[in-house]
Amino acid sequence: MNILNRFGLGSGGQRSMDPSPIAQGNDDDSPAPGNQFAQFAAGCFWGVELAFQRLPGVTHTEVGYTQGITHNPSYEDVCSETTGHAEVVRVQYDPKDCTFESLLDLFWSRHDPTTLNRQGNDVGTRYRSGIYFYTPEQEKLARETLERHQEKMERKIMTEILPAKKFYRAEEQQQQYLSKGGRFGLGQSCAKGCTDPIRCYG
Repeated sequence: MNILNRFGLGSGGQRSMDPSPIAQGNDDDSPAPGNQFAQFAAGCFWGVELAFQRLPGVTHTEVGYTQGITHNPSYEDVCSETTGHAEVVRVQYDPKDCTFESLLDLFWSRHDPTTLNRQGNDVGTRYRSGIYFYTPEQEKLARETLERHQEKMERKIMTEILPAKKFYRAEEQQQQYLSKGGRFGLGQSCAKGCTDPIRCYG
């Protein structure tokens, strides 16, 4: 499907625009030596990031925007629903201490993958469910776990599985938002193995 039509941007009028070749390119950043990247979209990126921060073997997390059509979008741009970006967490992990399967298990447990462009009260394409892979092995495992989860679901899983594209790091105030205090200034633990409930807005 044409990427403009995919997000309702190709029907003419003000919302139609040409995709940036930079935004459509692969994520060419490099993880730390010995580490690997993974990208996940599972609704609002604040709570998803905190969940991954707590996972042993995850060495770094950052939130941002990907899979859209414009270069270097702002949070306001993404919220406008005109750029096609998803809110994502880019996870950096040490495969000696954390398998990609462990990341997938957390991903599936953190959201409802059967709701299209929606998680709870958060509605819009930026809240869609997605796994964005860096290697053929990641793609293979993602598709296998989707099939296994589909067998347990009454409704169709809407998660997209696509190659990782250019990652645009979100504004600094968005990074580690909940562990830094969130909306109410009440920091939530990002300690490895922590099982405290995650409050979505702090």
